[in-house]
This record gives sequence, structure tokens and C-alpha cells, in this order.
Amino acid sequence: MARKQDEMSLDDELAAAFMDDNSGDMLVEEEPVDTPVDTQNAVTEQIYEEEVADDDWDEDEDIPGQLAVDVYETADKLIIKARTAGIERKDLDVSISDNILTISGVLSGSEDDKVVQWHIQECYWGEFSRTIALPVQVKEDGVEAVLKDGVLTVSFEKEKTEAKKRILVN
Repeated sequence: MARKQDEMSLDDELAAAFMDDNSGDMLVEEEPVDTPVDTQNAVTEQIYEEEVADDDWDEDEDIPGQLAVDVYETADKLIIKARTAGIERKDLDVSISDNILTISGVLSGSEDDKVVQWHIQECYWGEFSRTIALPVQVKEDGVEAVLKDGVLTVSFEKEKTEAKKRILVN
């Protein structure tokens, strides 16, 4: 499609939009004197201040930590493994009810009362709990829990499910 002689190009139209109708000069907005020159930095500072305010949480809140787990199955067993390094058997509670497994306990840091100042604290100390809805039906009687080398392994025998039966539709 050919352009007619009197049509303006897109560049001409854009330039005309920014021209002062009276003088033909380009319109340039002057920045007010009191506006910060580095507006990006001002916005970044404002966002940072809001994030810091959100991070003001009460360290004394008693929120139990989460226990990381692996859940998998073999041909005849469902197995749950959890890293529990540093936890003594007496401080662990493992229970099952209605195909829901709960592992809870306390991980105590023995030297906490002697600490004058923490420099880095990445390890979780205190109460923890994890509740898992088991993905397959298990025999609640056929369960074995073993704590070895800092790993808790809970093994369940899977319930045998009958194969699908085909129903004849009349």
C-alpha cells in the first residue's frame, strides 16, 4: 500500500506531538528544583525501609520449626525419612491416627545459656513438628521406626488394595 504525499510519517507525527505550536521548539519538561535527582535510589530506600519494618518480628514467639522429610514407596512399603541429627530418642514423639503421621520433638542447644553474643545462628533449636497425610493406605499395626545416625526412618506396610473390578452396565 503506497503512502499518499500529504500523509505524515510516524516519526513526523511523534515529533509534532512534542512541538510547541507557537514557536516550533521541542517541548521539554523542566525538573522541579526540589525533586531528588536520583529518584531510583529514593524509591529503593523506601522499599528497603518497608521490608525492614516487615522483618520486625517477635523473636520470643513460640512457633514450632518444620521438620524436612522424604516420603517414598517401594512395592510393599511406604517410607518416611527425616533428618533428626542431635535429637535424642526420648525427645521424639512419633504417632499415627487415621492415616496421618505426626513427628514432633525438641532439639535443645546445650550451650545456649552461656552465649554472650551470637555472630551467626542458622541451626534451629527448640520444638519442631511435622504432620503428614500419608499418600497411600497403610497398616497402622505394621510400622517400624528406627533412629540411626541422625536419620529417623518410619516404614509402614502398605494395605493391599484389590484390583479394579469392571462393572457391567445394563
